[in-house]
Amino acid sequence: DKTVSLRKDLSEMHEWITQAEEEYLERDFEYKTPDELQKAVEELKRAKEEALQKEVKVKLITDSVNNFIAKAPPAAHEALKKELDVLITSYQQLCSRLNGKWKTLEEVWACWRELLSYLDAENKWLNEIELKLKATENVQGGAEEISESLDSLERLMRHPEDNRNQIRELAQTLTDGGIMDELINEKLERFNSRWEELQQEAVRRQKSLEQSIQSAQETDKTLRLIQESLAAIDKQLTAYTADRVDAAQVPQEAL
Repeated sequence: DKTVSLRKDLSEMHEWITQAEEEYLERDFEYKTPDELQKAVEELKRAKEEALQKEVKVKLITDSVNNFIAKAPPAAHEALKKELDVLITSYQQLCSRLNGKWKTLEEVWACWRELLSYLDAENKWLNEIELKLKATENVQGGAEEISESLDSLERLMRHPEDNRNQIRELAQTLTDGGIMDELINEKLERFNSRWEELQQEAVRRQKSLEQSIQSAQETDKTLRLIQESLAAIDKQLTAYTADRVDAAQVPQEAL
């Protein structure tokens, strides 16, 4: 009987749709690690593609039902037509929902990759600060050399906040959705702790270098005064010698 055969095809397709909904749309997914998230993206992509491949099957069933209705008596039309309409609607909804969920997970994966990229960039900058702090730990030389070290550190510290803001926003977006919240919070805590620690150390080093510059300037000033004083004495002695003043006549304070 043709009606029985068509109803069997309709029923089998309905079962497949229900199974796909339960497997990919109604199941609770937990993404605690990047591997789990990536696996879910790939799984949804396969499910979406499999659903699209079923379009040929749905079209064949549709053509078969329509051909049967065209030849069968009106009494057999209504029930079959209704079942076909339900099938087509269910199938289209399944494809739409699978595609929507796959796109959402793709965006979540891209968001995770972007977060890693920003964290990597900021950690490289923090590495530079760490190296700079070590380099300025015991700066030798006068006020000019120390001043150059201070300028170099201050230039490095003039770093835009944009990346850090992006990290905060991307992390918030992911954790709000329950995506890898423990892992992300751990990464953020480690990053923020290091950021604060190096910022504080940099501020301390800036103050220390400023004090060193001041001390060096005072030392330079003292040396200059001593040199000026020695030069004046030397000039006096030279003048006495030129005038052939006897050593006994040189005033005591000049010696």
